[in-house]
Amino acid sequence: MQRSSVNITAGIILIFELLFFCSFQNKTSVYTCKNGQAAFLSDAPLEVNKASSKNLTGAINISDRSFSFLIPTKTFEGFNSSLQRTHFNEDYMETDLYPNSTFKGKIIEEVNLSIPGTYKIRAKGKMYIHGVENDRIVRCDLVVGENKIDVKASFTVFLADHSIRIPSILNQKIAEEIKVDISFTLTPASD
Repeated sequence: MQRSSVNITAGIILIFELLFFCSFQNKTSVYTCKNGQAAFLSDAPLEVNKASSKNLTGAINISDRSFSFLIPTKTFEGFNSSLQRTHFNEDYMETDLYPNSTFKGKIIEEVNLSIPGTYKIRAKGKMYIHGVENDRIVRCDLVVGENKIDVKASFTVFLADHSIRIPSILNQKIAEEIKVDISFTLTPASD
């Protein structure tokens, strides 16, 4: 029951963001993603932890190059154990208080994403994780095709930058730097 309420909340937020995008631009300039993938890896001296989610949602307006993406943090799965997942949600990410992680901003490069091709871009914006918002620039690879944009990116999240505290007894089992990989396909927003 709790998981569905998180997904409903994420969906409502995305709908409002899409309405915002669409109210200023023609819908054909807005591309959306409903099931993008995000994965993280914590490679600590004594343990490797990894998890992934297929619940990344978001939108990009190709006219002004603005974007907004969201992932419900509780949707990450694949931990080494169910206890590890519980600690991730309850103790470290505090997902009841901070259910979503977001990234909103604008593509720096003056690229025309209506023209097919391969682009290396920098996405600059506000990354919100665990209740803390930081300015970030994320390098992305985009492949623009007919009615779709494929996106891939890898970046690092430092736990200290988002006030994620790890007990000292576990500092050899959880890395201070978390590697994040994302991949998703954007398609034109429906009428």
